Amino acid sequence: MVQRPIQVPKASELNPGVTHSMDKRSGDRLRRGKMKIDRRLDLHGMTRIEAYHALGQCISGSAQAGKRCVLVITGKGSGILRTGVARWLNEASLRPHILAFSEAQPKDGGSGAFYVYLKKRRGP
Repeated sequence: MVQRPIQVPKASELNPGVTHSMDKRSGDRLRRGKMKIDRRLDLHGMTRIEAYHALGQCISGSAQAGKRCVLVITGKGSGILRTGVARWLNEASLRPHILAFSEAQPKDGGSGAFYVYLKKRRGP
């Protein structure tokens, strides 16, 4: 009998506003902007490279500190950072920390910002 290598399943890709990995009430609260924002990251004026590194540091640091909800402000502009952030949140270095993300409500930046909801911190 030929043994096949064990395949580790990839984490499913996150899409803005899709909160299947959360309970319904929490998902609704995230989309409606009712979650307590633990940290804010404003990417205005940054280059793509600067924004990429700032996002990585913010998400990793927030996850380590046990924070749950991060508001990432991209600005509306040309959309380069906005599309970049959505893609970067799905990269292997950040995806393990993230439960869901959603476009922010107008009071928090609307289409120029995202709520990023992090997984609970496990262990020490």
